[in-house]
Amino acid sequence: MSEIDAEVLLRAYAYGVFPMAESRDDPQLYWIDPEARGILPLNGFHIPKRLRRTIRRHPFDVRIDTAFRETMLGCAETAPNRDGTWINDRILDLYCELHERGRAHSVECWQGGELAGGLYGVSLGAAFFGESMFSRATDASKVALVYLVARLIRGGYTLLDTQFVTSHLEQFGAIEISRDEYRVKLFEATSAEADFYSLPLDASPDEVLQSVTQMS
Repeated sequence: MSEIDAEVLLRAYAYGVFPMAESRDDPQLYWIDPEARGILPLNGFHIPKRLRRTIRRHPFDVRIDTAFRETMLGCAETAPNRDGTWINDRILDLYCELHERGRAHSVECWQGGELAGGLYGVSLGAAFFGESMFSRATDASKVALVYLVARLIRGGYTLLDTQFVTSHLEQFGAIEISRDEYRVKLFEATSAEADFYSLPLDASPDEVLQSVTQMS
């Protein structure tokens, strides 16, 4: 897949496939097209009560697109519940190029001037493809996810693709759908328009929670 570039990557997402590497040190990329696809329905997103309390305490300074590459590097770190990563140097460079084009975004949780966690993904039409998330502080990635969902809802997005369903995502309402059903939703979403920046960059915790609650 040496011919892959940012334009090829966007066309792949529009078709329903995405790239992964076998490991951080593997230079090769492979197209993934799962038979069952994970999504987080925006109209059924669930925030656990404890997490709501955490968000209201506002333990993090949540920022958008201020440290995209650093967020990707955080997602590529090894962690106690993650032995390795599929984010190699080619993926890092490709998605940073998408970010420079305004097609990829990061939601970052900062604490004490340090990046405590966050997530990143690709935006295409009214579809957002969540790629990876990480935490260096308790609940950082979960708070980033809630802020992302509020932003997507406010911006008119209709599809949040999680690729796969994990127990971590199930608590928020993630479900699996078939490849065919996914592609119908994907076509509808990528044919529409959305605005990632409709929600103010300095949105308060109450504004974020209200945006999610109104859609749920």
